[in-house]
Amino acid sequence: MRAAAEEVFVNKNPQSTLKLAQARGAVLAACGLAYEGAGLTVNEHAARLVKKAVVGTGAAEKTQVQAMLKILLPGAAIAGPDAADALAVAIADAHLTRQG
Repeated sequence: MRAAAEEVFVNKNPQSTLKLAQARGAVLAACGLAYEGAGLTVNEHAARLVKKAVVGTGAAEKTQVQAMLKILLPGAAIAGPDAADALAVAIADAHLTRQG
């Protein structure tokens, strides 16, 4: 089993950064508790690496990532920008951690 998360980055707004870090910590803790002993691996990827894996450039805009997701996942109903980010991380993780 595997889970993936985007690495922490610093926003212009310190409050947003703090909230993001708290939410991320809660998710990682939940992964640890829910799958204790199940061999869950949590991979972290930088935002630029996720964008590069999905779009082909690490400087891609959110709209470019969302457009590529529509190509990669035809027919999928993506419930907003946060869902698009999560799907991009999952796709990038699958691509970046593919073994042999």
